[in-house]
Amino acid sequence: MSKDKVQIFDTTLRDGEQVPGCKLDAEQKLVIAERLDELGVDIIEAGFPISSPGDFKSVAEISDLVKNASVCGLTRAVKKDIEVAAEALKTAKKPRIHTGIGTSDSHIKYKFNSTREEIIERAISAVSYAKTFVEDVEFYAEDAGRTDNEFLARVCEAVVKAGATVLNIPDTTGYCLPEEYGAKIKYLKENVKGIHKATLSCHCHNDLGLATANSIAGVINGARQIECTINGIGERAGNTSLEEVVMIMRQHPSLNLDTNINSKLLYDTSRMVSEKMGMIVQPNKAIVGANAFAHSSGIHQDGVIKNRETYEIIDPADVGVNESSIVLTARSGRAALAYRAKIVGYELTKVQLDHAYQEFLKFADLHKEITDEDIPKIMEAANLDLASFS
Repeated sequence: MSKDKVQIFDTTLRDGEQVPGCKLDAEQKLVIAERLDELGVDIIEAGFPISSPGDFKSVAEISDLVKNASVCGLTRAVKKDIEVAAEALKTAKKPRIHTGIGTSDSHIKYKFNSTREEIIERAISAVSYAKTFVEDVEFYAEDAGRTDNEFLARVCEAVVKAGATVLNIPDTTGYCLPEEYGAKIKYLKENVKGIHKATLSCHCHNDLGLATANSIAGVINGARQIECTINGIGERAGNTSLEEVVMIMRQHPSLNLDTNINSKLLYDTSRMVSEKMGMIVQPNKAIVGANAFAHSSGIHQDGVIKNRETYEIIDPADVGVNESSIVLTARSGRAALAYRAKIVGYELTKVQLDHAYQEFLKFADLHKEITDEDIPKIMEAANLDLASFS
């Protein structure tokens, strides 16, 4: 049975770049955009064209460059925003305008000093106007996570009728629980007239650490687009992590969902974005962190050496990592020492290993981590004949 396709909407260059200190220049944006296209993302949100001349220029240049993905420009529900975005996207092979407005009672009252009916009118007007420039129009209902489902369905129905091809349901503040967000998507799927004409999209923030879980709950319940960023970068605590949702769907065949992403490029792409944005990837980050496939506990190391799948559910090669890492520390066992010693040229007998291990523990207590350069010193301290290994 063929798997349902989930489109990957990458907003590294828009939402991701909103992180303080992560500003990219035009050349860096082009390099990342080209890699995202190669990676296999379906939509690249290239920027917010009206926000600055630099953003307009970047969106226009990315539109020229990208060969396969749709290129998207963000706007508010404002005519001038939409006109400027359409101009920036003029040369894109597959242009998309992403327009919208806040729909929660909090946004309606405090941000817009408006009413529900006026918000629906503004939403319809924005989508209808965007539709005069491009066929592909995505509507975002900002703060949908805290929007009453019945009203949210009314808004969605109105914009689908106006021509929206994608409905973005953002958990803007990262507030929702996965079952709550999944139920919201399910409600829209079942209660919006004409929903078959549009794709439901998840845009989840990570304020409570639930962005990935919420996005997966969304696609399980009928959404077919996930909005995400490389390394999960983004406003405040970040966005949904592209590499996480891609590999969750790939590692769980029972979901019957997959993407067009070439996962072998994930690690390299993560490093590229980290370097260009000056945003360090935390070592314990899922999929692409430095420790994602590293093992320092003796029990774990022994298991991985015997059979990688004992403690790894993902083959490192599937995400572009050369191999699992056996890190020698004071918590490592004999199997790990023998494994690393063999790599640098010392194939130890059981007796030799017992001698070497005692010296290893003394050495390890004085150092945070044992490197390949330290192993000959350990062999020498154990009074092993180094010449016999050459």
